[in-house]
Amino acid sequence: MLCELPEFSFEALKNLGALFKYDSSAPMLFSSGIFWLLFIFFLPVYVLLKKSKWKMTLFVVLFSLYFYYKSSGLFFLMLIATSLVDWLISHLMVKVKKRAGRRALMWFSICLSLSILGYFKYANFFLWNWNAMVKGNFQPLDIILPVGISFYTFQSISYVVDVYKEKIKPTRLWIDYIFFLSFFPALVAGPIVRADYFLPQLEKNQSASANEVWAGLWLIVIGIVKKALIADYISQFNDLVFNEPSLYTGVQALMGVLGYTMQIYCDFSGYSDMAIGLALIMGFKLGINFDSPYQSRNLTDFWRRWHISLSSWLRDYVYIPLGGNRKGTFRTYLNNFLTMLIGGLWHGAAWKFVFWGAMHGVGLAVHKACKPVLKKIPDNWFTILIFWSITFVYVSLLWVFFRAASFEDSILIIKNIFTDFYWNQIPQFFEARMIWCIMMIALIIMHFIPQRVADKPQVLFVKSPWIVKLVVFLIVVQLVIEFMSEEVAPFIYFQF
Repeated sequence: MLCELPEFSFEALKNLGALFKYDSSAPMLFSSGIFWLLFIFFLPVYVLLKKSKWKMTLFVVLFSLYFYYKSSGLFFLMLIATSLVDWLISHLMVKVKKRAGRRALMWFSICLSLSILGYFKYANFFLWNWNAMVKGNFQPLDIILPVGISFYTFQSISYVVDVYKEKIKPTRLWIDYIFFLSFFPALVAGPIVRADYFLPQLEKNQSASANEVWAGLWLIVIGIVKKALIADYISQFNDLVFNEPSLYTGVQALMGVLGYTMQIYCDFSGYSDMAIGLALIMGFKLGINFDSPYQSRNLTDFWRRWHISLSSWLRDYVYIPLGGNRKGTFRTYLNNFLTMLIGGLWHGAAWKFVFWGAMHGVGLAVHKACKPVLKKIPDNWFTILIFWSITFVYVSLLWVFFRAASFEDSILIIKNIFTDFYWNQIPQFFEARMIWCIMMIALIIMHFIPQRVADKPQVLFVKSPWIVKLVVFLIVVQLVIEFMSEEVAPFIYFQF
């Protein structure tokens, strides 16, 4: 027995070491156990180092890079290189006196960032379309998309542009900039954080108050509920409909579309809640990223509430530079359309994303064109219901193109809803998918609760005794275990 112990210990250590290495089939997620195990050890060390800014900064950078390594492997080296190049360019821009020289440096940085993003994300897309035109024999390039590259690329571009515009000064130390770019709560799926909002917080290096810590924990709990409990559960039926749309009736297709509409909200806002909560515990504010978007009564309002960090980024760095609403009515509509087209392409390298973005651009233009008429319509419960219904249906139908594997599948799903729909099948569906339906009904009700009411549970949680907080946490863990699928599903926005 004594002779076998060293062999057993070596094997155990080997297995333990493999757990901390990058595994492409199991990237580290906020909803995975390995992350929370690491974070439990990370947090007390972080608190101890918080009084020394440079020690805290170095520690968080190392942890963030390791987090990215566990998510994307050796691509963490590319993140380091990106941060170093843009930091050096930002300092060169300050030293160059001529505006033309500074502008050239800015565009060099932007083009370099977009070239890297374009290669990893769009090379196969453009090559496929080129080969389709010339009828060539296309063989896809073996390209692995680094997780979160779209998010940190946009952060890097906004930093360089803001330095060029003298909106901010470049960070004195490179490590401060890579802290901003690699900050692990927001690294792989946002929110897209602005340097002028984040870097002053790093400079102040304030610790979180007790209320902020508990508020952060509440957001994490809510994020876990949205993602691991609700989104992952309802996705099991949604995936069946979208993967084989020809096998399902109009009622099932409609439920799949409504299910995905709620799934993508719970999945992405759940991630944002966890990211914002983690940052808040560490003493950093990332800002709100979702504000009950399905309450919107028009598309303009929807994009003020959905993925706020992206829509505001597109407004400030695409729409306004294109001319915004300063060059006449037609240009305003065109700029809206082009901005949403870019937003659609940002989401993925496929024509369905381009179509999705284009149709949102068309919808925004139509809403702006109709504003003079809409202002004359009385604002009562009936008109509110009508405008909300039109917006919700439009957004939900466009999610079909966002999720489906192809245009053909999208059209088939929508066709089934309108041509193969029988009301008498709804009770049968409810009976067969009772838990799914209950979750969906609860989601709809909770989504339309006024914000002042929705905020009360967080206030009560923050003020409650520690034993209540523990009970709430254990209940959530138990519910997740009860309803979780066999494998931890990746966040939808990881692919972007």
